[in-house]
Amino acid sequence: MGLLLLLFFCKMLATSVSLGSGSSGGIFSPSLFMGATIGGAFAAALAALHVPFDINIPSFAMVGMGAMVGGGTGAVMTAVTMIFEMTRDYDIVMPMILAVALSVGVRRLLSRENIYTLKLLRRGHVIPKALHANMFLVRRAKEVMDADIVVVPGDMSFDAFLALPDHRGRLRHVVITEGNRVVGVLRVNTALRRLPESAQTGIRMREIASRDFTLVREDDIVFDVIQRMWRKRSLMALVLRGKGVPRPGSLAGVITKEHVADSVASSVRIYPA
Repeated sequence: MGLLLLLFFCKMLATSVSLGSGSSGGIFSPSLFMGATIGGAFAAALAALHVPFDINIPSFAMVGMGAMVGGGTGAVMTAVTMIFEMTRDYDIVMPMILAVALSVGVRRLLSRENIYTLKLLRRGHVIPKALHANMFLVRRAKEVMDADIVVVPGDMSFDAFLALPDHRGRLRHVVITEGNRVVGVLRVNTALRRLPESAQTGIRMREIASRDFTLVREDDIVFDVIQRMWRKRSLMALVLRGKGVPRPGSLAGVITKEHVADSVASSVRIYPA
């Protein structure tokens, strides 16, 4: 038992130092070795305690291999099937399934990511938790948003807004504020600025602002943004920078249903038929 535990900790230290220092190497074979040693050590400990069961140390080592691989890599079925193919021993199938399930459960309590996806997550990549037909769903909000927004005070007249010189007759996404708060949003076809003066409305921006908006962060994934917009029946989502209190000065852009559709179309073009 002492030798097996020593081998386990030495292998764990060597693997951690090797991978942590940037050296090329895998985790699959070390997982098999560490699982075998810790499983064998556990069986040796039970044998030393003289428990009233038939303790087969090699079988415990095999189960430990599957549990370590399944928990560390998340490949549950691979771990069970692989160890059974190696041993052709039907008696360890049920203990293997229970050990792998327990191993995965403990690992998920400590870390939602496995040894492979944890590396990608630390590099800033979003890892889908389910099968996605479209990879645009795991893009960041800042990759989909439109940064061309106009922030105006609520007491500005609609006519004065249409008269601003930089519209150039295009569709504008407008955020209406009151002091240091966002009170509404609006989508305006600024081609209306060609209307004659007799058709001026005289209304204020706050009067026509829509309250149907939601707030998201730059690093939120599009899948979550779409869900939030759908739940709140939002006209658009306002994308905010940073993690602090939402303020007009932290606005980075907007996301509408048209932007989501454009994102879908761009993801289709990446993978042509």
